[in-house]
Amino acid sequence: MATKDTPKPHKPALSKDKEKRQRQLAQLKYERQLKARAEAVRKARRNALVIGGAVLAGALIAGGVWWGTGSGKKSVSADQATATPSAKPSASATAPKNNGKQWKTAPPMTIDTAAKYDITVKTNRGVVDLQLNPAVAPVTVNSFVFLTDQDYFNNVTCHRLTTSGIYVLQCGDPTGTGSGGPGYSFKDENLKAFGTGSTVTYPAGTVAMANSGPNTNGSQFFLVYKDSPLPPSYTPFGTITGGMNVLDAIAAAGSDNSNQTGDGHPKESVIMQTVTAAKV
Repeated sequence: MATKDTPKPHKPALSKDKEKRQRQLAQLKYERQLKARAEAVRKARRNALVIGGAVLAGALIAGGVWWGTGSGKKSVSADQATATPSAKPSASATAPKNNGKQWKTAPPMTIDTAAKYDITVKTNRGVVDLQLNPAVAPVTVNSFVFLTDQDYFNNVTCHRLTTSGIYVLQCGDPTGTGSGGPGYSFKDENLKAFGTGSTVTYPAGTVAMANSGPNTNGSQFFLVYKDSPLPPSYTPFGTITGGMNVLDAIAAAGSDNSNQTGDGHPKESVIMQTVTAAKV
């Protein structure tokens, strides 16, 4: 039995310590949530691959309207030469599933930089042949050949078509949304190939990388089927050697936004069924 001189338990002190600890844990949880949200925003911006010189709603391409990385369309006039990439599901969202592999870093250099590489893109609309030149863009070609050998592009939708201002078909996003990539990025190359002005002409037959800013290349690329004015910000790394008639037919069918800006998903879905590479 406790006497008058028996020390009493310090319940209030323990309660305060517990309350303080709970506040600390709550604060740490809140900070983690803020950090996670910031990282999600940063990742979304990084993955919003673009073509063009100005960022609009998270990304862009010169010459028409593209979709930003979030909610709905952001429009600009074609004469402003800017646009944003699509974050909407592709019209061909029911395409066969691709492998969707991810890597933390870009692949080591394994290609023969003295050779060239023929790429055969078999689509549900026909075959398009490319030839890549590592002499002018070794890192880019190495990445493209690596992804091809990994079957990364198989069953991937070409999610974007422009038919006004600039004339390109954009492919290479395994999510089909315009915001996906392989998990790594790499530097720009060969940016002076067509000149050094604020806008240059990417000639018909060019194969170039889409990006979300300097040195943010991933897996998305675009095929130019008609001369297109663009800022010299997109690595050209090859040429179209066959199948321009296939691209012309895809363009003639139009985009799902043809009545407004000529910039959207291909009206007739385009799926890269298989993509293969061969050294020549």
